[in-house]
Amino acid sequence: MITWYTGDPIYDTILAIGFGYALLVIIGGFFGTASYGVTASAKLRFNFDSRWGWFLMELPATLSFFFFYFKGKNSMEAVPLFFLFVWTVHYANRGYIFPLLMRIAKGMKGDFHVSVVVLGVLVTTLHGYLNATFITEFGEQYTLSWFTDPRFVIGVIIYYTGFSMNIYSDWILRNLRTKEEAAAGENVFRIPHGGFFRWISAASYFTEILSWVGFALMTWALGAVFVLLVTAGNLVPRSFRIHKWYQEKFPDYPKDRKALIPFIC
Repeated sequence: MITWYTGDPIYDTILAIGFGYALLVIIGGFFGTASYGVTASAKLRFNFDSRWGWFLMELPATLSFFFFYFKGKNSMEAVPLFFLFVWTVHYANRGYIFPLLMRIAKGMKGDFHVSVVVLGVLVTTLHGYLNATFITEFGEQYTLSWFTDPRFVIGVIIYYTGFSMNIYSDWILRNLRTKEEAAAGENVFRIPHGGFFRWISAASYFTEILSWVGFALMTWALGAVFVLLVTAGNLVPRSFRIHKWYQEKFPDYPKDRKALIPFIC
């Protein structure tokens, strides 16, 4: 057990382990991407339907956060309650609404590998624990004055910009396949347009990363940095893989569109 951040050996040790795992994710991103969606491998067995994969992977984020949040001595204070609201809405969308609205072609085989679900459960459980515990136990900065702190204000602006545009990006992708096509088993693909897709291929990934940048700023906590690193470690290389997939699949794909960051790369 080690003590270096909060003074609590259990929390600090788990946080250190979390950062070690995040480093492995970042390194692993140079060698491959997780097997789901368009990067799924047909060679792998034990795949979930994408809707169940997303639900099972994200569920622990809600359960873990709620469990540890309501054990905290400051759980009923104003700032922690605001973060509880942010968390609840975020994972209501990502864990329940998003998979429920997915338009999977009827009869399509599962493409969400069990390893992605297992590792995702590990990350979201840690994510919930590290953030809920810090917010309600160790975050001494979370007095009412935190609502006017520049870190909080800037973080909220960045978070809600990313979150709202993430929902919009998901809506654009979802509507590339009509309900009728999905019901008929037509697994069609089209080029997305609108929103951040005007400039990048991975608009959903860019806005997801942006959301966690905002959350890390508004909480000013290393638990949030942990999930930001894991998210970026997974989605940055995946963005370039998907950008290449679009370019290979569609000869008329916009030449000036970047992979992840508008006008840059």
